[in-house]
Amino acid sequence: MRIDIWSDVICPWCYIGKRRLETALADFDRADQVTVVWRAFQLDPTLSDQVGPSAIEVMAGPGGDHSHVRARFAEISRIGAADGLELRLGSAYPVNTFDAHRVSAWARELGRQDAIVEALLNGYHTRNLNIADHAVLADLAAEAGLDRGQALEVLDGDQYADDVRTDLAEARSIGARGVPTFALNGRKFQHGPPEAASLVRLLRATASAATA
Repeated sequence: MRIDIWSDVICPWCYIGKRRLETALADFDRADQVTVVWRAFQLDPTLSDQVGPSAIEVMAGPGGDHSHVRARFAEISRIGAADGLELRLGSAYPVNTFDAHRVSAWARELGRQDAIVEALLNGYHTRNLNIADHAVLADLAAEAGLDRGQALEVLDGDQYADDVRTDLAEARSIGARGVPTFALNGRKFQHGPPEAASLVRLLRATASAATA
């Protein structure tokens, strides 16, 4: 079985979805037969790679209600905490994620994608790092067990840009308008983070159908 997940680093629901998937796989006796592929999606491709307005300011918009956004962020943080995550959404600064996705595509080729996705999500949502900064991305790659120097070489050029564009195009082709979007064996089945229990049931049903 293959699970493709279109996600964006700056989306907290993607971090929650990752944790729930991990919980589901830990409860699935054929988890070794599941391949997880993280695919690129950009919630806002117009964002700069330079730190600008905070996530609160971006979500509220010009003249918007910051208190409403803070309350929403607090709610999402409580949901994330139930899945063991520390989400510091109010102190995050959204930036362009294209280069982060290039690093993820490179790590996919090396069999380290899950580790780099974890590092990217944690770096942005928990540590509030600038995940468009090449030095930061290289540091996160090193944390994920990749070579920091090679990461900088990838980032200094345009390697894996076509992989990212392919992911973005495929997201449009399957009708993914938000993230996380999950597809099992090429078929979209979920927009938004699924509950771990429902995901386990789906995996078991798919495995049973394949052996029937």
